[in-house]
Amino acid sequence: MIRIRPGKDRGQTKIGWLDARHTFSFGRYYDEDHMGFRNLRVINQDRVSGGGGFPMHGHSDMEIITYVLEGELAHKDSLGHESVLKPGGVQVITAGTGVTHSEFNPSAAGTLHLLQMWVEPDASGLPPAYAEKTFHVDRERGRWHLIASRDGRAGSLLIHQDVSLSAAKMDPGQSVDYSLDPDRHVWIHLASGEATLNGRNLSAGDGVAVSQESVLRIEAESTVDLVLFDLG
Repeated sequence: MIRIRPGKDRGQTKIGWLDARHTFSFGRYYDEDHMGFRNLRVINQDRVSGGGGFPMHGHSDMEIITYVLEGELAHKDSLGHESVLKPGGVQVITAGTGVTHSEFNPSAAGTLHLLQMWVEPDASGLPPAYAEKTFHVDRERGRWHLIASRDGRAGSLLIHQDVSLSAAKMDPGQSVDYSLDPDRHVWIHLASGEATLNGRNLSAGDGVAVSQESVLRIEAESTVDLVLFDLG
C-alpha cells in the first residue's frame, strides 16, 4: 500500500525570516488526520533567511534529527556543544530529561534549507546527548546513505528507537531501490525535485506512507533530495 501526502497540503509557518512547511501537525498547525506516522512525529522543511533563526528553546523526551540541505546551520546547546553544519551535515539531539538549543543561519545573505525530523524515543527520561556527522550525500549520488539508526551501524548516528533513516541525492535518470520487510513500514519525504515511486509521480514536498510492499524503486526526473524512514 502506497499513500501520497501531497506537499501542497502541508501546514505552513511563515514569518519574516522563516518559511516552514509541516508534514505533520506542529505548533499552530493542527490536522487530526496527520499527527505522525508510527514513531515519526515531525518533518519540518525550513528555509531560514540570512541572520534568522531560533533562539534558545527547550525540548524533552524526543529524538531530534536535523539534516542540512543548503547553507549553514549554527548550533549551540546547553550541553556545551557549539558548531556550524554545512550541506550533508546531520545532528541528532536526544532531548531526554531536557535540553535547550539555538539554531541560526550565520550567513548575512544566503538561505539555510534544512529538514528537522522528530522521532518518539523508546524510553522516557533518557540522559540528554548530542552527536553530529557530515555525510557525503551530494558527492556520492545515486545511492542510499544511512544517517541514523538504533544501533549506529555503518557509521550512522545513534537514535533511541527502532528506526533507520537514510538520505539520497540523485541526478536525472538515476534510481535507487529499497527492499522492505513484511512487518516494516516506510515514510519517504521528497525534499526537492521530481521523481517517480513505483511508477507514481512525486513532486517536491510530497511525503509517502508505505506498508505491505516488498520493493520500492525511486527514479529521478530532475535533481532530487530525499529521505527515507524505515520504521517498526
